[in-house]
Amino acid sequence: MLNKLFKGVMEADEAPVVICDVNNTVVYMNSAALKRYKLDLTGKSIMSCHNADSVKKIEQVVEWFKKSTKNNKVYTYRNDKENKDVYMIALRDSDGTLLGYYEKHEYRNAETAQLYGTR
Repeated sequence: MLNKLFKGVMEADEAPVVICDVNNTVVYMNSAALKRYKLDLTGKSIMSCHNADSVKKIEQVVEWFKKSTKNNKVYTYRNDKENKDVYMIALRDSDGTLLGYYEKHEYRNAETAQLYGTR
């Protein structure tokens, strides 16, 4: 049941979510990621769709994640066109073991939907 709930959360997210294991293999892409990137990288290396500079940066961040259980979030870039900040987030087991990582998109646009309870 818990796995279905987690998958439901990922699928409900409108931002792309690509989860990789510690070997940089894509283990999950949500619907938003599949739509945005227009290819399914599940089971493939995330490095296959990045340039050499990005590959080096990803490798450095993963090594930083491995150094300490306190190393869990890195600000990777700003996308002004989409008004968002992008981060790499460590995914850890309950004992702190690094299981993988994912890229988190945080959009900075103000919400335009009507506030709940004011309809």
